[in-house]
Amino acid sequence: MIALVSLFVVVVLSLIITRVATVALTLTGLSREVARFQARSAFSGVGFTTSEAELVVSHPVRRRIILLLMLLGNAGIVSAIASLILSFLSAAGPREIILRLAVLIVGLGALWAAARSRFVDQYLGRVISWALRRWTHLDVKDYADLLDLYGDYRVVERVVEPGDWLAGKTLADLKLKEEGILVLGIRRKDGTYIGAPRGWTEIRPGDTLIVYGRAGLLEELCRRRAGPAGDRAHEEAVREQERILERERLEDSLSR
Repeated sequence: MIALVSLFVVVVLSLIITRVATVALTLTGLSREVARFQARSAFSGVGFTTSEAELVVSHPVRRRIILLLMLLGNAGIVSAIASLILSFLSAAGPREIILRLAVLIVGLGALWAAARSRFVDQYLGRVISWALRRWTHLDVKDYADLLDLYGDYRVVERVVEPGDWLAGKTLADLKLKEEGILVLGIRRKDGTYIGAPRGWTEIRPGDTLIVYGRAGLLEELCRRRAGPAGDRAHEEAVREQERILERERLEDSLSR
């Protein structure tokens, strides 16, 4: 019976480990469902090859979590199988084998019900999330994924040169938001950093802008020079952004 108890202990620890790993992966920016699937896949050693798996292995913090899961999973599965075999080999007779089999089925059923319980999931999730935030530094978001940088959008650094269309104007004057461009931050020539700059912030030659937007538009913005040609390029970019927004509104209304 000790071997059977050991089996239950191994299974409980396995469930806890995969739950901790799931929460840890969600703290790096993965959705809960993706994190749960990847945690169970790594712990069981299945190793599905999907685009989601590529997002995991390309992220340093997620990769360390997965490697630890693979190590613990190999040890846990071997221990569970060994405990299961010993439990039935040490039985005194057929009656005890049947009894242990019944205990095994009931115990595993109870653990399965607990693992599927929404209340247990929410409670454990809150506790584990609090503990990880309190004693670890796993809050490392994958901003490339969050900002959809795998699509048509990019975050780039742009050094402002004298004679650029951007130079000498405030963000309110530039109206970059109307083009679909967001200025996330500005690093001044003297090293001063301005995060989430407001409309009154002036763009100066030598500034490094951190901007987010469509890749093609950002490339055009980097080439845009001061003068009427730059103003016309801005107006065309605004019209293009209006067409994109109108198309998105239409698609959203059709999907309702």
